[in-house]
Amino acid sequence: MSESGTRERAANIGVVGLAVMGANLARNLASREGNTVAVLNRSRSRTDELIAAHPEAGFVPAHSFEEFATSLARPRTAIIMVQAGAATDATIDELVRVFEPGDIIVDGGNAYFPDTIRRERAVRQTGINFVGAGISGGEEGALHGPSIMPGGSDDAWETLGPILRSIAAVAEGEPCVAHMGHDGAGHFVKMVHNGIEYADMQLIAEAYDLIRRGTGKTPAEIAEVFAEWNRGELESYLIEITAEVLRQVDAATGAPLVDVILDQAGAKGTGAWTVQTALSLGVPVSGIAEATFARSLSAHPEQRAAAANLPGPAVIPDPADHSAFIEDVRQALYASKIVAYSQGFDEIRAGAAEYDWSIDLGAVARIWRAGCIIRAQFLNRIADAYAQQPELPLLMAAPYFAEALGRGQESWRRVVIHATRTGTPAPAFSSSLAYYDGLRAERLPAALVQGQRDFFGAHTYQRVDRPGRFHTLWSGDRSETEA
Repeated sequence: MSESGTRERAANIGVVGLAVMGANLARNLASREGNTVAVLNRSRSRTDELIAAHPEAGFVPAHSFEEFATSLARPRTAIIMVQAGAATDATIDELVRVFEPGDIIVDGGNAYFPDTIRRERAVRQTGINFVGAGISGGEEGALHGPSIMPGGSDDAWETLGPILRSIAAVAEGEPCVAHMGHDGAGHFVKMVHNGIEYADMQLIAEAYDLIRRGTGKTPAEIAEVFAEWNRGELESYLIEITAEVLRQVDAATGAPLVDVILDQAGAKGTGAWTVQTALSLGVPVSGIAEATFARSLSAHPEQRAAAANLPGPAVIPDPADHSAFIEDVRQALYASKIVAYSQGFDEIRAGAAEYDWSIDLGAVARIWRAGCIIRAQFLNRIADAYAQQPELPLLMAAPYFAEALGRGQESWRRVVIHATRTGTPAPAFSSSLAYYDGLRAERLPAALVQGQRDFFGAHTYQRVDRPGRFHTLWSGDRSETEA
């Protein structure tokens, strides 16, 4: 296309990287009134294929970064949809070379938020705006409406906001996008979203496993249980697709597909990032951690084979009343889900404080109601809790969640006891209950831990009856000194 032809069709937004996610996002953008989309891919053939397959989109094709920059109206705005890591850095360098101060570069990939902080700081020196935007919803979300979590400067959001609102999923009339804060805030929130997703999926898997082992129901029968649950307070995308997966029959064998799939779960790293970051922030996210570790355990077949003959319970009792047991599992799932989300929102609040981000936790809950993998009616309850008390210190202490936990705790305890007695691994259920009881405890054994630390390392301790820090002379006369 000639330069004059390109200028006649100046695009207000561009997409670099046209694999499935990038191509679907470009199609989504092009389908919204007011958007003209420039597209660029490292391999020319992919660009040409997209143009040929979707003439209705009116894409403005480019085959070099120079041509791409020329095709964009100022301030130029480009969304990068390439593989995280070196490919992202290389693409940023190319765009910085052809862009000008005031232009906007958006990384829509699954970047680790410290990388986004680093990139934003470097790009800012050129006068160009850099935005890290978490985009959730997978391929379908990219095409039909994702949940979007952008960071970046206020100036960049002013230009980018209307474009992102035009393509975001919509929940109860509201677009599922909000400005999360500066530099890495958007990718931080997306990281925690994925960590919660790990926990949610693991809890559902544990519920399925407990029901199957405890009642002998087939996957198809358990699918109907999940379909019923999806009509109540557990209504969510993940519960919905669980029923679909459990109904599926393998064409080659006639067996339930879930019995044909190898029981080794994959992971792309965001769960581990969530846990590592929580550790550095001093925030316990035990449900997310156990879900992450469960995937790691599943991926070690050699260790599982070596452990196959380790002793287990001699007698495995069946639940006397299958219907009552299934209801107990439902209650335990809901209670554990509350814990997982409470822990995730704790981490977001702590991250915002650490990195000086003004993240609206209620807005986070609202933009997760549609478009993303953890979308659920449950998120309305979270948004309501933060609307009533924006500085809520603990989500699970909000009246609705406290009541739900109280209502479900006996079922929760029975399920964990059953899992222990039968040797059924339920790490996310168990750790969530332990976290709940740890928070409730009037006094924790951390006092003994502090005594041990003082004994071997003179780390000191505080007392309950007077201020200050103290040390006992353990190797001397064991008198106490004030540190």
